[in-house]
Amino acid sequence: MMRIDVVVIGAGAAGLMCAQQAGYRGRSVLVIDNAKKPGRKILISGGGRCNFTNHQTGPQAFLCTNPHFCKSALARYTQQDFIDLVDRHGVNYHEKTLGQLFCDESAKEIVDVLLTECDWAGVSLQFQTEILSVTKNDEGFVLLTSKGEIVCQSLVVATGGLSMPKLGATPFGYKLAEQFGLDVLPTRAGLVPFTLHQADKEAFASLAGVSLPVAVTAEDGTRFKEAMLFTHRGLSGPAILQISSFWLPGEKIHINLLPDLDILAALKGWAQAHPAQELKTVLGRELPKRFVDILVDLGQLSNKPMRQYNERELDTIATLLGDWQLLPNGTEGYRTAEVTLGGVDTNELSSKTMEARQVPGLYFIGEVVDVTGWLGGYNFQWAWSSGWVAGQYC
Repeated sequence: MMRIDVVVIGAGAAGLMCAQQAGYRGRSVLVIDNAKKPGRKILISGGGRCNFTNHQTGPQAFLCTNPHFCKSALARYTQQDFIDLVDRHGVNYHEKTLGQLFCDESAKEIVDVLLTECDWAGVSLQFQTEILSVTKNDEGFVLLTSKGEIVCQSLVVATGGLSMPKLGATPFGYKLAEQFGLDVLPTRAGLVPFTLHQADKEAFASLAGVSLPVAVTAEDGTRFKEAMLFTHRGLSGPAILQISSFWLPGEKIHINLLPDLDILAALKGWAQAHPAQELKTVLGRELPKRFVDILVDLGQLSNKPMRQYNERELDTIATLLGDWQLLPNGTEGYRTAEVTLGGVDTNELSSKTMEARQVPGLYFIGEVVDVTGWLGGYNFQWAWSSGWVAGQYC
């Protein structure tokens, strides 16, 4: 039997951050994971370069049933705190659009930073370990694992969500929360591509790989202006991934295909400047030509010389282009989702410590909690912040 102060379940972003912080406080810490190596999601993120945080991180960029819950952790361990950590380790990085920070070289550098800090803090790591049962007694928690029994005072659950099951995602964290009487909110895939109904899928199949800048709005009014990508199965790209977290089955999405234009004014201008040119010729300078052809083929757009349109017709075209509506069939699900929405109810946890209110010594951090960030490094920042906070107390 092993006795230790803190066991962290999960060697991902949140778990490794928490472990090092607890270790620096002089606590004996063991991180256990069912995988062969740490940081699997970190390694594949950002196309292998890890979008590790975002300059614009703030509570507004997170979905949570209690929107105030994440404020404390994000304020106490900020994006600048993590940037400072990366700087101290000599990792080179660059900023892409909308405040997103990526490693210049490889996501492995972020994993190396975390493992180095864990090493300096005296943290032990144990992989390929399955947890068979967890019970609580007067001493703390007893874990029966595939590699023996462990007794600890504090237990930190950093098991992630259900997204990307190929990386070993399981519902273990949710089941553990329920075992100890904590409420777990329904989960669903977030930051995930849409699939289309068969007719739409067939209509747009030839556009697979075509991208265009759009502004997408969900039924609740949430709006994102980024790129949209047609795929063999449906729609993807940053704008679609973002809006997917706010979409519910049966709802339409509203797409402004020309978000940088006053569309009606532009149509009138083109009619004056190019009266003999057909609509699809004019629009083909602003949108992918094949896409315009398909809208005409579907009967969504008429096509004739610009001078032949009256004002009402131009208004109809402007409405279609500014509010092109699609009804997704669904999403690609957890298989390709970047995050899991829902999870351990934040009302069960202290926002200051991440400790379960009714179960002293039990902590939940990272994606397993009902806090989900936008695309662009926000979910990693939640992992760093929630992990850091728990590490000060566990």
